[in-house]
Amino acid sequence: MTYGAKKIFPIDTKPRVAIGVSIPFNQPGVFSSTYVTKDSIKTNLINYFLTNTNERYLNPSLGGNLRAFIFEQITSGNIDFLKEDIQTQIQKFFPSVIVDSLNILQNPDNNSITVELYYSIANTGITDNLQIEFQ
Repeated sequence: MTYGAKKIFPIDTKPRVAIGVSIPFNQPGVFSSTYVTKDSIKTNLINYFLTNTNERYLNPSLGGNLRAFIFEQITSGNIDFLKEDIQTQIQKFFPSVIVDSLNILQNPDNNSITVELYYSIANTGITDNLQIEFQ
């Protein structure tokens, strides 16, 4: 058995097979699809962060619940708790995603936070990042 071998998802080898739905939903009448695992995982992470807990039918524990956090007092203790919670939830719901760096930038004057996530996908060589602002 080869260790450290790059894992290629079989779906990625079929360019006309859609594997997910892209965000934002801005196509007239139909959804825009994703065709590559990298795009699909990024879209799933964005969807996770934009979802509140108890919002998803039959899966009430799914969601970053970050919109609820912006109504809390923004302190360093809360930021540390939020970082730890996000990393725990990503390990639970996205086991193939490895968090390389997680930064939460705070703007207490506007009561907003920005989540910067740099991540990689295990055994694939795929790395990406996303940045989401919550106001």
